[in-house]
Amino acid sequence: MAVTGGGVVIVGAGPAGIRAAERLVAAGIRPTVVEESARDGGQIYRRQPEGFRRPPEALYGAEAPKARALHEAAQALHARVDWRPGTLVWAIRDGTLLVNRAGQHEALPFRHLILATGATDRIMPLPGWTLPGVTSLGGAQIALKAQGCVIGREPVFLGTGPLLYLVAWQYLKAGVAVRAVLDTSAFAKRVLAAPWLAARPGLLARGLAYTVALQRAGVRIATGITPLGVEGESRVAALRWRDGAGMEHRTACDGIGMGYGLRPETQLADLAGCAFAFDRGARLWLPVTDGDGRSSVPGVYLAGDGAQIRGADAAELAGRLAACAALRDAGLAVDELEMVTLRRRLAGMTRFRRGLERAFPYPAHLAPGLPDETLVCRCEAITAGALRQAGGAYGAPEVNRAKAFSRTGMGRCQGRMCGPAAAEVLAAACGIPVAQAGRLRGAAPVKPLPLATEAAP
Repeated sequence: MAVTGGGVVIVGAGPAGIRAAERLVAAGIRPTVVEESARDGGQIYRRQPEGFRRPPEALYGAEAPKARALHEAAQALHARVDWRPGTLVWAIRDGTLLVNRAGQHEALPFRHLILATGATDRIMPLPGWTLPGVTSLGGAQIALKAQGCVIGREPVFLGTGPLLYLVAWQYLKAGVAVRAVLDTSAFAKRVLAAPWLAARPGLLARGLAYTVALQRAGVRIATGITPLGVEGESRVAALRWRDGAGMEHRTACDGIGMGYGLRPETQLADLAGCAFAFDRGARLWLPVTDGDGRSSVPGVYLAGDGAQIRGADAAELAGRLAACAALRDAGLAVDELEMVTLRRRLAGMTRFRRGLERAFPYPAHLAPGLPDETLVCRCEAITAGALRQAGGAYGAPEVNRAKAFSRTGMGRCQGRMCGPAAAEVLAAACGIPVAQAGRLRGAAPVKPLPLATEAAP
C-alpha cells in the first residue's frame, strides 16, 4: 500500500471542496483533492457523463450560471492541485486517510483535513417503498442530470422540503407527465416560518415559482398528507395516501421519487473523532464546529452540507471560510475582513435553514404508525417490528445496541439511509426522545470495497 501526501487534504469536490481548494491555491498551497465520483461538481452540480452534450440550462435550470462557474473554477484547479477523482475514502486512522482507487489502496497522511462530504437523502420508510420504481429524490435528480433518463413517464413525487418541488419541476421541464406532488408538511407551517425564510427572498421566490409552474401545468399538489403505502407487483403501480381532511386517495403512477430533506454525510467526521451534538431543529446528531468550520479535532475542518444543510451557495462560502481557518491555524496570514464577511453572509443562510426546518419538518410523527412488517433497513431486510422488539423485549433503547440485536445499519449503506428513521422508530417504541436513542456510530469501511484489491494493513 503506497503512502503519499502529508499536507492539506480536501475530501469532496462539490461547491465547498472546490472553493476551499481555490482559496488554498491562492495562498500558495497545493492541496490534495479526493473525489469519489469521476468528475467534480458534487451532487447539486453533478456533471453529465463524457460524450453528453446537453446544455447546462437543461440540467440545472436557473442555477446554470452557478454550475458553469463552479465547473470552470474546478477545471482551472486541476493542474494546481493533486487531483484524485474516482477515489473512495473508506477510513481515517491516526491522521491518515485510507483510500481506494481502481482496486488499489493508498494511505494519505494529512496535517490539515477539510471534509466537504455533502449530504444524502433523508427517508421515512412506508409499506412498499422497496418496490422497483421507487427511488429517492436525489436519485431521481441524478438519473435526469447524469444519465439522461427518468424514473417513470407518470411519476409521483412524495416527501417534503424544497427539493421535492425542484425535482418535480425539473421532470416537468423535461417533458414528463408528473401525476402529483404530495407534501407531508402543512402549508400553514410555511406561513409561520416566513420570518426566517425571508432571510433569502430570492430563494423563497424561486421556490414559489416552481410551485406556480407545477400548478399551471395541472400537476396536483397536496400538503399535509399522510403516505399510506406503495402498491405494485413487480414494480410500483400506485401510491395510497390520506389528505389533510382524512380522505384516502390512490394515485396511479409508474415511478415514485421520495425524500424528506437532506442529512449531512458525517461518517468520515465520525471516524476522524469529531464530537457530535444533537440538533433539535434538524432532529439529527451533527458534528460540532465553530463558526469557521473547525471541528473538535485540531486540524480537521468541516464545510458545506456535510456539516449542516444550508445549500450550495452557503457551501461555497463555508468552503472558503474553512480554508481560511486552516491557513490561519497553519500560521499563515489571512485578512480578518475576508473572514468576517464570509461569516456575515453565512449567518443569513443559517437563519434561512432554520426557516426550512420549521416549514418542512421531518415527519417523525409517522414513525409510530409504521406497520411492523415495513422494511426500515433495506440492506439487511430489518423491519419496524424487529426494531421495536429490540427496544422492548431485548431492552435496547439505543440504536447501536439495537443494531447488535437486529443488524440494522450493518449493510452496504452503513446506516446512511436507515439510521435517522431507525432512531425515530426505536424512540417512539420506547417512549423516549429521539436524542436519547442516539446515532449509529461510523465504522470502516464506510462503503463497500471490492474483494479484488490490494490488502490494507
